[in-house]
Amino acid sequence: MGLKRRYLYVIIIYDMQSKSKLARLSRYRAALREAIDELAELIEVGYERKPMVKGTVYELARKCGKAGCACTRGQLHRSMVLSWSEEGRTRLLSIPAERVKGLREKSERYTQYRAARAEVTRVQRRILKLLDQIEKLRREKP
Repeated sequence: MGLKRRYLYVIIIYDMQSKSKLARLSRYRAALREAIDELAELIEVGYERKPMVKGTVYELARKCGKAGCACTRGQLHRSMVLSWSEEGRTRLLSIPAERVKGLREKSERYTQYRAARAEVTRVQRRILKLLDQIEKLRREKP
């Protein structure tokens, strides 16, 4: 194989590798843009002004312990409560009927906020991985 032909062969291989590298780089950049857009949407939850309450609103059914009470025969005492964790312990707060709807909405906002916060962490990891892949493709040997 002549020198000229070998040189042309090397250029063709290099050109094919460059096109493959550029295609992968383009895909990584597109994925990075999508991840950044997703992150921007998730961050919006931090700009909301409506209040939130940590915990869950639910109906609690229990026995009172009095010997002659109807709850000993299966008619449990029912009340709405807000349950949350504080310093490693579960706390309960009885809720009057007029506050149930408002506290439930605030509790749901808190749950959505925490879910978005957790998703931010996952998206940030994905962004870092994409940036590492882009760096690997762009970096040349000195």
